[in-house]
Amino acid sequence: MSGTHGPGRFDPFDDEPEGGQHAGGPADAPRIPGPRVSVEDTGRPLPGLPAPERLSLDHRVLKSLLGAWALAACSPEESAAVDEHLVDCGTCAEEGLRLRDAVGLLHAEETLDLDPLLRSRVLEGCLTRRPARIPVPGWATPYDAETARLDALLQDIGDGEWHAPVRLRWYEHEEQVSRRTTVAGVIAHLTSVDGLIARALGLDDPLGPPTQDTLGPAARTEAYWKASYYPPTRAVRAPWRDQSHALIRTVSFARSDAPGAAGSGQLPISYGDFDLALRDAMIDRAFECWIHAGDIADAVDYPYEPPAPRHLNRMIDLAARMLPGSLAARGAAAAGAPGRSLRLEVEGAGGGEWLIALDGGSTGREVAHVALDGVEFCRLAAGHVSPDEAAAGQLGDREAIRDVLSATAALSRM
Repeated sequence: MSGTHGPGRFDPFDDEPEGGQHAGGPADAPRIPGPRVSVEDTGRPLPGLPAPERLSLDHRVLKSLLGAWALAACSPEESAAVDEHLVDCGTCAEEGLRLRDAVGLLHAEETLDLDPLLRSRVLEGCLTRRPARIPVPGWATPYDAETARLDALLQDIGDGEWHAPVRLRWYEHEEQVSRRTTVAGVIAHLTSVDGLIARALGLDDPLGPPTQDTLGPAARTEAYWKASYYPPTRAVRAPWRDQSHALIRTVSFARSDAPGAAGSGQLPISYGDFDLALRDAMIDRAFECWIHAGDIADAVDYPYEPPAPRHLNRMIDLAARMLPGSLAARGAAAAGAPGRSLRLEVEGAGGGEWLIALDGGSTGREVAHVALDGVEFCRLAAGHVSPDEAAAGQLGDREAIRDVLSATAALSRM
């Protein structure tokens, strides 16, 4: 075969096409075009951007644009017109500054979780302006507030967190005992014990027909747990919430419609081995709702604040009034002259002072003085801290002080 190619053929092994020329151009023409020269390298001036068109707007229109201007939602022409106007108009400049500050509040860095006390504050503000036709009794408002706060916490937790482990703690026979359950199990516990009040008010008992009226809180809880075929889930929230709403409605209507025991809050509520008047039982249920809400919050790592000061004061007052009975049940009355008393000083929001009769009679000679923080006192009454661990300022008879602190812990139960 010949070593030459026909015209127009390209041999990939040849350095250049036949004739010593690049196809389509002279011999010195580059086969690949060079890079384009940037305008910045030519020394010539850059082309200017067109200036925004200047708008001629009157004061009324410019003022109406201030909201969009603060949100950076104006067109470039409108923004330029507003900026120019604000230089000459002090009124609009002040309004624009106020709107810009308001826009900054729309991007707050704080948590978006609602304040748990927001509901109480809103209701208080509304009722101040227009009182409710059928108001909730004052002794039932702590229960109303604490159940609402717990319900808000339950609404925020996920499905898996309902099975987070929770340990219920209380004091029994001078020792701290506990019971392991879950978040859902705690709500089932609250439902079963609230059922004591529901049954007394003629409402449905969550345990069913009252075949065993003498069951106390712990026995009712165990029976309620055993009656469930499966471990409690988030499905327990709706029955608990419906029952709490029914209790609030019933005591409110009873107060307005009937002057009897239920209306005055004196209806006896049996806890098995002791009774409480309805008004005190509602405070007791509010206290337990708060304590167990704190247990749940700890289990799911959720912040939870103490009750409002006026509600906390009612809880502390109930515990202080129950202390003489707890002292007597423990056989703590000391030998000697009767009529001794201890001054219990509870510090902080919701606190106050109470004289505790040490010998089961009336208060008399003060032999000791104890000072505790309000939340610390409540944690002691709930069995969450031991008498030895309670941070208390003490003065006077050490034995009387130890008896009162132990009697406070003995108020706790499952």
